[in-house]
Amino acid sequence: MGASSDAGEAVSPRRKALIAVVTVLVLVVAVVVGVRMASSSRPTVDTEARPAQDRPGPVLLVPGYGGSRDSLLRLAARITATGRDAQVLTLVGDGTGDLSAQVKVLDDAATAALAAGAPSVDVVGYSAGGVVAGLWVARDDGAAKARRVVTLGSPLNGTTLAAVAASQAPDACPTACRQLAPGSAELAELARARVGSALPWLSIWTANDETSTPPDTADLPGATDVEVQQVCPGARVTHSGLPTDPTVSGLVLRGIATGPIDLTGAGCGAAAS
Repeated sequence: MGASSDAGEAVSPRRKALIAVVTVLVLVVAVVVGVRMASSSRPTVDTEARPAQDRPGPVLLVPGYGGSRDSLLRLAARITATGRDAQVLTLVGDGTGDLSAQVKVLDDAATAALAAGAPSVDVVGYSAGGVVAGLWVARDDGAAKARRVVTLGSPLNGTTLAAVAASQAPDACPTACRQLAPGSAELAELARARVGSALPWLSIWTANDETSTPPDTADLPGATDVEVQQVCPGARVTHSGLPTDPTVSGLVLRGIATGPIDLTGAGCGAAAS
């Protein structure tokens, strides 16, 4: 009995190697099957499912730091005169708090428009409102909801004005102010997301900007960037004057048109449209 048992338990080296190989193969198959099952349980995202460019929906205008709607109401009226619906959003509080709260306002408005049957929305962000639009695209898949984004004098790479305020007068620089300083976590998030390449984006800025500094902080990789003075040489347009300037309004209308963003032939004043 003892001799027979020992003989039965003995396993040749070749058999041991075969068993080891089979065991490894079984484990590999189990892992592959598990990964495939996990992948099949996740919802698939069609990255090509973007809003049709020839079917524009309503236009949502996002105010800048401080939340004032006055100047954007005039731009909204200009857009409405072309037959488009336009809505100026009301930001949370005074618009100087966490930009994430403003992102939610934009997402809620876009969601409501889509639920009402709109094929998509166009977003026009003024100043910090453009940063809000960018964070929305990065966080809430705004590129699947927005057909176009147009920004006006937006500190998409931060403004040195906020950096100075944060360092020299921190009590006068609330949350949104600090988030607009170069190097903030929000602006780093914006850069990583490359939102300018996610959908058609027109960034308009003026060389006379005294708030978004330096003025070319509005340049966004992947977007169509245009300085007002390139379109209308000698134009004196300040940061606060961007939403009401006729040349800028004309550029905005080109930015939200049905065809590709094309600034060919754009000029000063009403001729820009």
